[in-house]
Amino acid sequence: MTCHLEVPEMEGITQPGDIMLGVVLPLHLDRVYAKVSFTERPLKTTCSTFHLENYQQLQSMVFAVDEINENPNILSNVTLGFQAYDSCDVLHQDLQGTLQILAGYNKVLPNYRCLQNVPLSAVIGPSVSTHSILVAHILGLYQYPQISHFSTSPLLSDRTKFPSFFRTVSNDVFQSQGLARLVLHFGWTWVGLLAVDNDYGQQGIQLVKQEIVKAGACVAFSENIITSQPDHNAPHIVNVLKTSTTKIVVVFSPAINLVPILDEMMRHNVTKKIFVASEAWSTSSLFSMGRLSESLSGTIGLAFYSGTIPKFREFLNKIHPSMSMGKEWVKLLWEQTFYCMFMDRNATRSLNSSVRECTGSEDLRSITNSFNDVSNLRATYNVYTAVHVVAKALENVKACKEGEGPTFSRGACPNITAFTPWQLLYYMKKARVTLSNGRDFYFDENGDPPAIYDIVNWQLNPEGVMQHIKIGSYDTTASFGQVFTINTSAILWSNGNVAPPVSVCSESCPPGFRKAPIRGQPVCCYQCVPCPQGEISNQTDSVDCIQCPWNQWPSAKKDLCLQKAIEYLSYEETLGATLTSASSISFLIPVLILQIYVKFKVTPIVKANNYCLSCILLVSLSLCFLCSLMFIGFPYFEKCLLRQAGFGLAFTLCISWFLAKTIMVVFAFMATKPGSHLRRWTSPKVSYIIILMCTFLQFILCITWLFISPPFPQYNAQVNPSVIVVECNEGSPIAFWTMLGYLFLLATISFIVAFLARRHPDTFNEAQFITFSMLAFLSVWISYIPASLSAQGKYTVAMEIFAILASSWALVICMFFPKCFIVLFRPEMNSREFLMKKDSRHI
Repeated sequence: MTCHLEVPEMEGITQPGDIMLGVVLPLHLDRVYAKVSFTERPLKTTCSTFHLENYQQLQSMVFAVDEINENPNILSNVTLGFQAYDSCDVLHQDLQGTLQILAGYNKVLPNYRCLQNVPLSAVIGPSVSTHSILVAHILGLYQYPQISHFSTSPLLSDRTKFPSFFRTVSNDVFQSQGLARLVLHFGWTWVGLLAVDNDYGQQGIQLVKQEIVKAGACVAFSENIITSQPDHNAPHIVNVLKTSTTKIVVVFSPAINLVPILDEMMRHNVTKKIFVASEAWSTSSLFSMGRLSESLSGTIGLAFYSGTIPKFREFLNKIHPSMSMGKEWVKLLWEQTFYCMFMDRNATRSLNSSVRECTGSEDLRSITNSFNDVSNLRATYNVYTAVHVVAKALENVKACKEGEGPTFSRGACPNITAFTPWQLLYYMKKARVTLSNGRDFYFDENGDPPAIYDIVNWQLNPEGVMQHIKIGSYDTTASFGQVFTINTSAILWSNGNVAPPVSVCSESCPPGFRKAPIRGQPVCCYQCVPCPQGEISNQTDSVDCIQCPWNQWPSAKKDLCLQKAIEYLSYEETLGATLTSASSISFLIPVLILQIYVKFKVTPIVKANNYCLSCILLVSLSLCFLCSLMFIGFPYFEKCLLRQAGFGLAFTLCISWFLAKTIMVVFAFMATKPGSHLRRWTSPKVSYIIILMCTFLQFILCITWLFISPPFPQYNAQVNPSVIVVECNEGSPIAFWTMLGYLFLLATISFIVAFLARRHPDTFNEAQFITFSMLAFLSVWISYIPASLSAQGKYTVAMEIFAILASSWALVICMFFPKCFIVLFRPEMNSREFLMKKDSRHI
């Protein structure tokens, strides 16, 4: 034994057997950090915080070994032994324990196995991923199978680096996806991340961050628990938690590393935070009672799937301080369970008045704590499963038939008591065990089992004890739609709230608004901006608003598109009905005057005004009143095609009459002068020619307009965004204004000529009446131009109708009302004698 390296001896427990099983578990969760000056031999590591759950894990290994040895159907005539060490969750102790297991001796002997003819089958542990990585490098060098019950780092799935590593827990890739789905399930888009500064924490939290960001959520902060610092970076972390607006914190850390953070939170009264726990602490009993339990109420997280071990509780309750194997650990269990103290372990300490002495007569069956509670075994069940997987692989080795074995050496089978580690690896990869819940346990090509998690919620029972209530599952082997299931009604959040908390950087934008990013902030931080005119958003948190179709208009809240109202000047509405009535009544006035003229056509006044021309004017005025009706009602194609042309021709006929009448008055007066040659131009035929030529020019213009660019009905959604105006597009604005300009030209010429002839004797002309008629006509249509340009929709049409009626009434009033008054009410003035007398006065 002179060839070993000088390393302090680790104490453990050993049970002899034909085949050995190595176990490295952290029965303690921490150690006392002593300053080392190397002026004297450094002391052995002093462990602290004995953890009952981890001691339960060790006992599940012992129970599984005993169960296998007592079962004649498993490894008959072969006894399974074990060599177990407490690593205290310290890296160098995990390594030292592994090396002692390889040596088969309580000293580190590299490259030596001191137990002759007793092969080592596998090593169970360590629990921390970082430690497992180091141990896996060493065990991989010797091709010894390693099965971890708690190491979840995805790095360990690399078979090129870790060819002999297996685990009974799922890869953190799946856990991270599950945690992200858990966060997103409750609509939490603003979360904080907290992780321990090792491979487990850093790898896991990065995967969670990737999944959260990929799903559109945002990370408020990402902080590390620095285990190398005495305070674990707690003051800084708690300050970040205090100032952050997020209510949700995802924590990737073992429970023991989280304790300083929670203590600091209690000191600063930082509450109202909901933790999302990774599997490393989601079911830890460290916080089951005491002042921290209330702060953690409502915590939700993923946990290893639970299982049951028949008769395991009875086995645990038989443990007693009188046992020789692992006696010191049993005493720690006893002292922590019954709040007493063994004097032989604390000879230098006096008993505190509040702590009694342990007698050994205490009974574990009288209490239930995290050690003998077997209702939901998780990590413990993983250790138990690991032992049975090794046993199954050994059983397959033992059951191998010569000539039918693997191609180790032409179908030869390994010897069950003299196999090599690499031979067992072949059978480990193919081992398949049926669990107590009926599931088949197996390893994939990376040494990982199927990913199955329970979703747990931390709830305080009436006694103030924290319970981990299963509320759902995340099972990647389940059928579609059943992979992620959760019973939200069973969740109890902090302070007894049933409704889940809301954790968003910005409140949701309701329909009618869109999200506008804030410069320099994550995408989850935004402001709600109303949709612009004509656009809507019909969903919560819309990124963009959508344009309504041309025939629809947003509602008042801009959350849906409504059908636009169809607008046109209809007969049913008040304005349309009023204009229709005015046009119809106005049409009758020229007809009545025409009847008067027909009745009194032989009277001097009617004769003096050229009875036939007056009838033409009255008919054309009636047509002018009637053409306004073509502008009322739905603008069908035929109506659009004819209404402006009809209006133009009717008024051209009227204004041509006035022009012809004015010219004839001038010719008639000038023809009375001696030697005038204009007498032949005073013939009525000249008037008809003038009217016909002027009207014909307008007719040619309208026909050209209708053929080249005819008017047509159109739906105009630009005039008023909330309505669709059905209107007539004039086709060619140039043609329309040319037609109107031609009327203006005729009226202007008539006005000028009549104005110049206004002082001629009244017996021979109507120049004054024509002057006032044309002045009124021009005034109306000059006023119409700016009014029509400023009006919109149906009011533009109403303005034109009003201009038609007003100008027509101006012509009727100025030209015919004085004459009708004389004809009807002053008959003495409608005589030849009166007219001749009046003429003589002028002469």
